[in-house]
Amino acid sequence: MNFTDYSLNLMLSVFLIVGAYQFYFWCQSHPLAMPRELKLKLDERIPYRPNWVWIYSFLYYPAILYLNWVVDSPSEFTRMAGSFLLLLGLQMAFFIAFPVTTPASWRQLNARRTLAERFLAYVQRVDAPSNCFPSMHVSVATLTALHLYPALGAWALLFPVLIAASAVFTKQHYLADLPAGAALGWATFKIFARMA
Repeated sequence: MNFTDYSLNLMLSVFLIVGAYQFYFWCQSHPLAMPRELKLKLDERIPYRPNWVWIYSFLYYPAILYLNWVVDSPSEFTRMAGSFLLLLGLQMAFFIAFPVTTPASWRQLNARRTLAERFLAYVQRVDAPSNCFPSMHVSVATLTALHLYPALGAWALLFPVLIAASAVFTKQHYLADLPAGAALGWATFKIFARMA
Protein backbone atom coordinates (compact mmCIF):
# COMPACT_ATOMS: atom_id res chain seq x y z
CA MET A 1 0.00 0.00 0.00
CA ASN A 2 1.18 3.52 -0.73
CA PHE A 3 0.62 6.89 0.95
CA THR A 4 -2.52 7.56 -1.10
CA ASP A 5 -4.05 4.22 -0.05
CA TYR A 6 -3.34 4.90 3.62
CA SER A 7 -4.72 8.46 3.37
CA LEU A 8 -7.88 7.31 1.62
CA ASN A 9 -8.40 4.49 4.12
CA LEU A 10 -7.98 6.92 7.01
CA MET A 11 -10.55 9.31 5.54
CA LEU A 12 -12.97 6.44 4.93
CA SER A 13 -12.46 5.23 8.50
CA VAL A 14 -13.34 8.63 9.94
CA PHE A 15 -16.38 8.77 7.66
CA LEU A 16 -17.48 5.29 8.77
CA ILE A 17 -17.08 6.16 12.47
CA VAL A 18 -19.09 9.39 12.13
CA GLY A 19 -21.70 7.64 9.97
CA ALA A 20 -22.03 4.72 12.39
CA TYR A 21 -22.91 7.12 15.17
CA GLN A 22 -25.86 8.43 13.17
CA PHE A 23 -27.33 4.92 13.19
CA TYR A 24 -26.44 4.53 16.88
CA PHE A 25 -28.28 7.74 17.80
CA TRP A 26 -31.22 6.80 15.56
CA CYS A 27 -31.70 3.60 17.59
CA GLN A 28 -31.98 5.63 20.80
CA SER A 29 -35.14 7.31 19.54
CA HIS A 30 -36.72 4.30 17.79
CA PRO A 31 -36.85 1.39 20.28
CA LEU A 32 -39.56 -1.22 19.82
CA ALA A 33 -40.06 -1.59 23.58
CA MET A 34 -39.58 0.38 26.77
CA PRO A 35 -35.91 0.40 27.79
CA ARG A 36 -35.19 -1.85 30.76
CA GLU A 37 -32.43 -2.02 33.35
CA LEU A 38 -30.07 -4.98 33.78
CA LYS A 39 -28.63 -3.90 37.12
CA LEU A 40 -27.18 -6.58 39.35
CA LYS A 41 -26.10 -6.15 42.98
CA LEU A 42 -22.52 -6.43 41.79
CA ASP A 43 -23.01 -3.39 39.53
CA GLU A 44 -23.63 -1.23 42.59
CA ARG A 45 -20.37 -2.41 44.17
CA ILE A 46 -18.29 -1.08 41.29
CA PRO A 47 -16.99 2.35 42.28
CA TYR A 48 -17.59 5.45 40.19
CA ARG A 49 -14.20 6.52 38.77
CA PRO A 50 -14.73 9.40 36.31
CA ASN A 51 -11.03 9.59 35.34
CA TRP A 52 -11.60 6.44 33.30
CA VAL A 53 -13.48 8.64 30.79
CA TRP A 54 -10.09 9.39 29.20
CA ILE A 55 -9.67 5.68 28.36
CA TYR A 56 -13.36 5.38 27.41
CA SER A 57 -13.08 8.19 24.85
CA PHE A 58 -9.45 8.87 23.95
CA LEU A 59 -8.00 5.37 23.72
CA TYR A 60 -11.03 4.13 21.80
CA TYR A 61 -10.78 6.10 18.55
CA PRO A 62 -6.97 6.10 18.06
CA ALA A 63 -6.90 2.32 18.52
CA ILE A 64 -9.61 1.87 15.91
CA LEU A 65 -7.84 4.20 13.48
CA TYR A 66 -4.56 2.35 14.07
CA LEU A 67 -6.07 -0.49 12.03
CA ASN A 68 -5.32 1.61 8.95
CA TRP A 69 -1.60 1.04 9.43
CA VAL A 70 -1.76 -2.75 9.76
CA VAL A 71 -3.74 -3.58 6.62
CA ASP A 72 -1.72 -4.84 3.67
CA SER A 73 -4.04 -3.99 0.80
CA PRO A 74 -7.15 -2.00 -0.12
CA SER A 75 -9.12 -5.24 -0.39
CA GLU A 76 -8.13 -6.18 3.18
CA PHE A 77 -9.32 -2.76 4.32
CA THR A 78 -12.63 -3.28 2.52
CA ARG A 79 -13.17 -6.67 4.20
CA MET A 80 -12.25 -5.20 7.58
CA ALA A 81 -14.62 -2.24 7.08
CA GLY A 82 -17.32 -4.74 6.08
CA SER A 83 -16.88 -6.55 9.39
CA PHE A 84 -17.51 -3.29 11.28
CA LEU A 85 -20.62 -2.61 9.18
CA LEU A 86 -21.95 -6.09 10.00
CA LEU A 87 -21.24 -5.44 13.67
CA LEU A 88 -23.14 -2.15 13.46
CA GLY A 89 -26.15 -3.92 11.95
CA LEU A 90 -26.15 -6.55 14.70
CA GLN A 91 -25.82 -3.90 17.39
CA MET A 92 -28.71 -1.92 15.92
CA ALA A 93 -30.92 -5.02 16.04
CA PHE A 94 -30.21 -5.37 19.77
CA PHE A 95 -30.64 -1.66 20.51
CA ILE A 96 -34.03 -1.52 18.77
CA ALA A 97 -35.47 -4.88 19.85
CA PHE A 98 -33.96 -5.11 23.36
CA PRO A 99 -33.34 -1.54 24.58
CA VAL A 100 -31.44 -1.28 27.86
CA THR A 101 -30.78 1.89 29.85
CA THR A 102 -28.62 2.73 32.84
CA PRO A 103 -30.32 4.10 35.97
CA ALA A 104 -30.68 7.87 36.34
CA SER A 105 -28.94 7.63 39.71
CA TRP A 106 -25.68 6.67 37.98
CA ARG A 107 -25.59 9.89 36.00
CA GLN A 108 -26.38 11.85 39.15
CA LEU A 109 -23.05 10.67 40.59
CA ASN A 110 -21.36 13.13 38.24
CA ALA A 111 -20.85 16.33 40.28
CA ARG A 112 -18.91 18.05 37.43
CA ARG A 113 -16.14 19.03 39.84
CA THR A 114 -13.12 17.90 37.83
CA LEU A 115 -12.12 18.14 34.18
CA ALA A 116 -12.80 14.41 33.84
CA GLU A 117 -16.30 14.80 35.25
CA ARG A 118 -17.02 17.77 33.01
CA PHE A 119 -15.89 15.82 29.96
CA LEU A 120 -17.93 12.80 31.09
CA ALA A 121 -20.94 15.13 31.46
CA TYR A 122 -20.41 16.17 27.83
CA VAL A 123 -20.29 12.52 26.75
CA GLN A 124 -23.49 11.86 28.71
CA ARG A 125 -25.21 14.92 27.24
CA VAL A 126 -24.50 13.70 23.70
CA ASP A 127 -25.19 10.03 24.43
CA ALA A 128 -28.50 9.04 26.04
CA PRO A 129 -28.30 6.39 28.79
CA SER A 130 -29.82 3.76 26.47
CA ASN A 131 -28.17 1.50 23.86
CA CYS A 132 -26.34 -0.30 26.65
CA PHE A 133 -26.73 -3.95 25.71
CA PRO A 134 -24.49 -5.21 24.31
CA SER A 135 -21.77 -2.65 24.91
CA MET A 136 -20.90 -1.05 21.57
CA HIS A 137 -17.59 0.14 23.03
CA VAL A 138 -16.63 -3.41 24.02
CA SER A 139 -17.86 -5.07 20.83
CA VAL A 140 -15.99 -2.60 18.62
CA ALA A 141 -12.88 -2.86 20.84
CA THR A 142 -13.02 -6.67 20.65
CA LEU A 143 -13.39 -6.69 16.87
CA THR A 144 -10.57 -4.14 16.60
CA ALA A 145 -8.31 -6.23 18.86
CA LEU A 146 -8.95 -9.37 16.81
CA HIS A 147 -8.01 -7.52 13.63
CA LEU A 148 -4.88 -6.17 15.37
CA TYR A 149 -3.87 -9.52 16.88
CA PRO A 150 -1.69 -10.66 13.94
CA ALA A 151 0.33 -7.42 14.18
CA LEU A 152 0.41 -6.90 17.97
CA GLY A 153 -0.11 -10.35 19.45
CA ALA A 154 -1.63 -10.63 22.91
CA TRP A 155 -1.05 -6.89 23.52
CA ALA A 156 -4.05 -6.21 21.28
CA LEU A 157 -6.34 -7.89 23.83
CA LEU A 158 -5.47 -5.23 26.39
CA PHE A 159 -7.57 -2.78 24.38
CA PRO A 160 -11.01 -4.39 25.01
CA VAL A 161 -10.06 -5.08 28.64
CA LEU A 162 -9.29 -1.40 29.26
CA ILE A 163 -12.39 -0.28 27.40
CA ALA A 164 -14.56 -2.69 29.42
CA ALA A 165 -13.10 -1.40 32.69
CA SER A 166 -13.69 2.20 31.62
CA ALA A 167 -17.30 1.41 30.66
CA VAL A 168 -18.19 0.21 34.15
CA PHE A 169 -16.05 2.68 36.14
CA THR A 170 -17.69 5.61 34.34
CA LYS A 171 -21.10 3.99 35.01
CA GLN A 172 -21.90 3.99 31.30
CA HIS A 173 -22.61 0.23 31.29
CA TYR A 174 -23.72 -2.73 33.36
CA LEU A 175 -21.44 -5.71 33.87
CA ALA A 176 -23.81 -7.81 31.73
CA ASP A 177 -23.19 -5.52 28.76
CA LEU A 178 -19.48 -6.37 28.64
CA PRO A 179 -19.39 -10.12 27.85
CA ALA A 180 -22.31 -9.65 25.47
CA GLY A 181 -20.36 -6.95 23.64
CA ALA A 182 -17.21 -9.08 23.54
CA ALA A 183 -19.17 -12.08 22.23
CA LEU A 184 -20.78 -10.00 19.50
CA GLY A 185 -17.40 -8.61 18.39
CA TRP A 186 -15.87 -12.11 18.40
CA ALA A 187 -18.80 -13.61 16.44
CA THR A 188 -18.57 -10.87 13.82
CA PHE A 189 -14.83 -11.49 13.43
CA LYS A 190 -15.41 -15.23 13.00
CA ILE A 191 -18.06 -14.66 10.34
CA PHE A 192 -15.69 -12.51 8.31
CA ALA A 193 -12.73 -14.85 8.87
CA ARG A 194 -14.72 -17.64 7.19
CA MET A 195 -15.55 -15.40 4.25
CA ALA A 196 -11.92 -14.41 3.63
